[in-house]
Amino acid sequence: MAHPTQLGFQDAASPVMEELLHFHDHALMMLFLISTLVLYIIIAMVSTKLTNKYILDSQEIEIVWTILPAVILVLIALPSLRILYLMDEINDPHLTIKAMGHQWYWSYEYTDYENLGFDSYMVPTQDLTPGQFRLLETDHRMVVPMESPIRVLVSAEDVLHSWAVPSLGVKMDAVPGRLNQTAFIASRPGLFYGQCSEICGANHSFMPIVVEAVPLEHFENWSSLMLEDA
Repeated sequence: MAHPTQLGFQDAASPVMEELLHFHDHALMMLFLISTLVLYIIIAMVSTKLTNKYILDSQEIEIVWTILPAVILVLIALPSLRILYLMDEINDPHLTIKAMGHQWYWSYEYTDYENLGFDSYMVPTQDLTPGQFRLLETDHRMVVPMESPIRVLVSAEDVLHSWAVPSLGVKMDAVPGRLNQTAFIASRPGLFYGQCSEICGANHSFMPIVVEAVPLEHFENWSSLMLEDA
């Protein structure tokens, strides 16, 4: 859950998000080192009156500043490609959920069950109970078992939407007439909040996403109750 004045990412709640945080720190450290080196060279060039003729015309220096950026790009590209393939990998999901975007709410369908689906609307400010977050709480949460691979099929019924939960490292566009898929594993129980991340109209800011990760036993009890009510 993000908090006011937060500068960094939300705490990771999935293995993919942990990898993304590590890659962010890795790339940021390289950026810091490059910026420090360039700043030092600028200050040295401006502040000193001495001139070295070997720097003004040197084959060795030209070779170094050609090869070094290429090495740095490779060190950034390789872990980036690895994470891209990890994010696309969907192996034997334990549960499949179809998330449909509407103006302006989400509907969820648990396709492994015969009749388990519901609409998820934002809770109006006047109906919030103590401890709930304004503009983020929904009347029905997407409940998933923790430590299980979950596949989410994302589409839309009217305009472009985007199903995004930052702490799970998930963001997938919902396109009318097209079925996109993504996957995640919730590594711990908890509530994970997200919002539609594609401008979709007047109430774009009012279609939040709440994923509730619970132990498998609790999920089975919840699904049984939902099927009885249906």
